[in-house]
Order: sequence, then structure tokens, then C-alpha cells
Amino acid sequence: MAVSRRRVLAGAAALPVAAGVLGAPSAQGAQAQTSQQQGFRVGVGISDVTGPAAENGMMGYSMPQQQTAGIHLRTRARAFVVDDGAKRIAFVTADLGALFQSVHQGVMRKLKAAYGDLYTEQNVLLNATHTHSACGGDSHYAAYDLAILGFQQQVYDAHVDGIFEAISRAHANLAPGSIRLGRAELTKASVNRSRKAFDLNPQADKDHFPQAIDPVVTVLRFSQNGVDVGAISWFATHGTSMSNGNHLISGDNKGYAAYEWEHDHAGVRYLDGNPRFVAAFPQTNTGDMSPNLNLSPGTPETEFENTRTIGDLQFRAAKSAFDAAAEAVTGGVDHRMCYVDMSDVAVDAKYTPNGRPQRTCTAAIGVSMLAGSREDGPGLPLPEGVKNPFIDWLGGIDAPIPQALADAHAPKVIAVPFGAMKPYPWTPEVLPLQIVRIGQLHLVAVPAELTIVSGLRLRRTVAAELGVPLENVLVQGYSNAYSQYVTTPEEYDSQQYEGASTLYGRYTLPAYQQEFAKLAAAMKAGKAVPHGPTPRDLRGKLINFQPGVVFDSAPAFKAFGDVLVDAKSTYGRGEQVAVEFVTGHPKNDLRRGGTFLEIQRLVDGKWVRHADDGDWDTEYHWARTFVAESKAVVHWKIPPNAPIGKYRVVHFGNWKNGWNGAISGFSGTSRTFVVS
Repeated sequence: MAVSRRRVLAGAAALPVAAGVLGAPSAQGAQAQTSQQQGFRVGVGISDVTGPAAENGMMGYSMPQQQTAGIHLRTRARAFVVDDGAKRIAFVTADLGALFQSVHQGVMRKLKAAYGDLYTEQNVLLNATHTHSACGGDSHYAAYDLAILGFQQQVYDAHVDGIFEAISRAHANLAPGSIRLGRAELTKASVNRSRKAFDLNPQADKDHFPQAIDPVVTVLRFSQNGVDVGAISWFATHGTSMSNGNHLISGDNKGYAAYEWEHDHAGVRYLDGNPRFVAAFPQTNTGDMSPNLNLSPGTPETEFENTRTIGDLQFRAAKSAFDAAAEAVTGGVDHRMCYVDMSDVAVDAKYTPNGRPQRTCTAAIGVSMLAGSREDGPGLPLPEGVKNPFIDWLGGIDAPIPQALADAHAPKVIAVPFGAMKPYPWTPEVLPLQIVRIGQLHLVAVPAELTIVSGLRLRRTVAAELGVPLENVLVQGYSNAYSQYVTTPEEYDSQQYEGASTLYGRYTLPAYQQEFAKLAAAMKAGKAVPHGPTPRDLRGKLINFQPGVVFDSAPAFKAFGDVLVDAKSTYGRGEQVAVEFVTGHPKNDLRRGGTFLEIQRLVDGKWVRHADDGDWDTEYHWARTFVAESKAVVHWKIPPNAPIGKYRVVHFGNWKNGWNGAISGFSGTSRTFVVS
């Protein structure tokens, strides 16, 4: 979800990447590269999870007017499978705003049908990068579909199918390999956007983060038979470099970091089959970490460069840690997972700040969540006088707030009691909690976004229970479900955006500490854990008020694919090509795993694909021009290293017949132009 509105001290802004981080690999790292231990089988895979490129609400800023109108970077799921001979785990990071429980359930059903009990909710960890420029509408809980006007089946299918395909490809890619661990620090890709709340924490907690940010970069380097095939790089910063005024699908800064590593440095071409290198950039405890270093959202003039800059910093820090990774990952893999009703946890006194037993409560959001954001973008807008048919269908938001619930959430002033809505709660109560171990590294998979201090406390709890160093425990946020924020009790009291978005009351974090301690103790003892309550299956319970495609028509005397505005005859490097075509609605065919455009280059007398709609230098824009008529505008900013030669722009699309509903494909081609 979108971020806070608070004024934050600007003093924690950018500092350089730690000295030595971007240097050459150490001798120890080079030695590790030549003497790998083949203790694992590892596999990597990638797939497209891009949803409808037009007229679909985006997930993150919760603004109904922010609907897709094209593609800048396709969103992708990146999967890693690790097998130690006795156990295996599958880890997936997807370029999504959140990994909803509905999607987790859908992926598990597909994995069960394909692989039986090989991949289950126990050993599969799904998480999201938290980009705010991906399609929304794939949750079975109403709170996350409000701004999208309901549940979007196309989005849900794209996300579930894409994640399943990524895991399947990693499964098929399994081969003997090794994993090494690297670390770095990055201090100019995040800023604390909730400093007022952060400063309420005890000094010992604040001392752990002297710049009020979490600068740690942790990298796993995956090799097969001595050849590098992938990397997972954890770092905490929000996916809000692209602003709430953006309408192009984008993986935001983490999507760019992955693209830069895979495409620019490893030579990956996404339409040419499973890539030989996969780079994932998951989140950690990102709740109060903003990429907007000036504590102000980007603008149409700055947001693309903001995205590239923050993404590039993450890539460079990750690549440095990767190159210098000298610590062999050993000890196999393990996992523990259970479900907990987070709305009703009796919390032992040992986990509470005042040393008294406490209890979580029915989910509710506070008034300051609705007030909007200053640093990254507005929150969930529910203004008076604005009609939303989805809210009306749900029965409105005027649910009564019992005094007992108000008291339980104090000092939060409740705006909407999500957990008390009818006929179903608007947010989940039963949530998946999971710990995944990859050698000495332990991932605490939380279905929420934690502030850095709440993450620190949870890590300390798990590390103490396991008896391992703190640096070997990471919070893996946005995992397997989504339930908004988790703050410390002290931060909660300030009721900034994050505290107002902490659903289950002041003692949400202590409840997580207690329940994850149980998982950690079971893992250390080699014991199983009870499954816990079964989460709701809400398939078919929500409807969609977002208009679909009735039919497409071409302007008079025009056909689909015709060029409306053609390319010039010549361009120089650094210039931008723009071509407009008569087109159909992108919802007719998402072209997932494909493209709406190609920049083709003439090579030895044949036209070959040079770039597509998954490339940073291209933009695919869609716009409705009249009732059922629309146009596609293809932009290509010619990079400075583009080969000199002849090019053309090709657009692919589909149109829907109004008489019989048939959907037909078409293409259109610009004139040939020269890049000189």
C-alpha cells in the first residue's frame, strides 16, 4: 500500500556506498569461485506476470484514477529451487504490489496438480517486490480491490500462471551447484520517511540504525557446475520511485535493478526462452524506507530517472557483494510454516514492552492512513461524495465500531474496521508464517511490511531462538499473503501512516515475535509444527465493476495496424522514435510471454528483433480515441550504443468483433528508418 504523509527529517539522506563495496573481488572470493562445493542442486526460472496494459487499476497507491495505459517494463516472477538431497525449497520474487493470499492459494493448487507433494505451502516462499506500478485486483479481500473496482480475473490468472511457470522452469533447470553468501552496505538508496515514529523507539534500537535506515545488502550467489546462473539480493527500499501519476506498467526500482543485471550485463533476452541468469531483488523490512531521498514523490519529468538511479545503486551494490562472495552456503535447506489467526493472539508478557500479557484484535485502519502521503503518494482515498460501485455492493463503509474494539486499537482512531465488515472481512485474519533456511541464512517470511526497528526486533527474537548470528536472519517481507504494516508498539503510538495501517493493534509485532519464536524453536529441535487454522477460500465471492471490452472498431477508412503517425526517415543516437498505430484493446490478449511491439533491425537482409516492450528504452502507450476506437503509440529512445543501420517499428495487437465476439490478431509496421 502507499506510504505515509508525515514530515520527515531530511538529515538521513544519501551517503555513498560503503568504502570497498564496489571494488574488485577479493582473493578469498576468487579462491571460492575455483573451489566450489557441489552440495546442492539448484535451478532458476523466470516468467512474465504482466497484467492488462490498459484500463486496469494499479496496486499500491490505491487511487482509482491510476489505471494502466501501457507498458514501460514488463513485470516478472523470478524463481529459485534449492535441493540438498533430502529437502528442497522454492523461492519466488515477483514484480507485484503485494503477494496476496488468493495468489498463494492459486499457485499451490497448480503446483499440487503438477507435482503432487513435491512443492507445498510448507517449502514454497512467494514474495513481492512491492512495485506500485503493477496491476491490481487479484486479491480475494475487498480492501485491496476497492480502488480497482473489484476482482480482476485476468490479473489473477496472469499472476498465478506466471509464478507457477517460473517455479516449473526452475524445477526443470535443476543441476548440481553451489551457493555462496555475500554482503554489502548501501546508504544512498533509501531514507526513513517516518522519522517521528522511529525516534520513539528505545535508544538501543535506534543505535542499530545510526542513519535511521537499514543499509544492509545480502546476496546469495547461485552457480551450476561452476557457472553463475543467478542471484538473490535483499535490500530495504519501497517500490515508489514511479509516482502515483504514472500509468505505465513497471517493476519500479527493483524491476530495473533486475533488468540491468539480467539484460545489460548477462545478455538475457526475455523472449528467447529461459534465461541463463536470473537476478531477484526482494524486499526485507521496508515499511518506513522510501527511495525518494528528498522526501517528495517523483514527477513525470523525474520518475523514470529516479527509478533508474535507485535501481542502478541496488544493482551495483548487489553485484559487488556477488563478486566478492566468499562464504560457502552449507548445511542444507529447511522450512517451517503454520497459520495463525493474527486478529486473536494472546501475547505472553515476555514479548510486550510493559511486561504484561496482551492480545491482538480485529483488524482496523486508522484515520491517518486515509489522510494521504507526502513522501511517496496518497494512501487509500475514500472521500465523501465519490461513488464507488464496488463499495456500494459491499454495503458501504459505515460499519459500527464497538467501544471494545476502539479501546483495543487505542491510541488509533479507527476509520474503517476492516475485520468487522460483512459478509466477509475486508482483510485476512488467518495468515501464513514461515521460516525458510538456506544453509546458514534464515528467512523470516512475514505477510506484511515491517518497519526497520520492528524487523530488527523480530530478527533478534528468531536469532536468539535458533542460536545463530543476527546477520544470518533476514525479514522477508510481503510473503505468501498481505496484511499491511507492522510497527513497534512505540511507533504505533505516534499513529503515523504505518501505525494507522498496523491492522491488529498495538501488539501486532509482539504477537509475530511470539509466533515466529515457536517456529524457530521447532526448526532448531527438528520438530514439526501444527498447521493452525485454515484460511478462508473466497473464490467467487467478489465481483468486478471495471468495464470490459465490448468491441473494437477502427476509424473510417482505416484498418487495425494502420500507421497514423509514421517514423522519420533518419534518427541519431539519443533521439526518440514515436510511431502511432490503429489498435485494439490490450485486454483482448495480454501477450504475456510476448510483446506488443518490436524494434526490428535489418541484419544480413533479414529483419530481427532488436528490442521489445520489456526493454527500458521502449514505451508502449495505449489510449482510447473514440468510444471503441484506440491507438497505440510506440516510443523508442535510441540508446547511445545502438548499432548504426536500418530499423523499423512493428506493433502487434488484437481486436474484438462486435458481432460475434471473436478476437483476431493483427500487426502494423512503420516505414524503414536509419539510425546514423
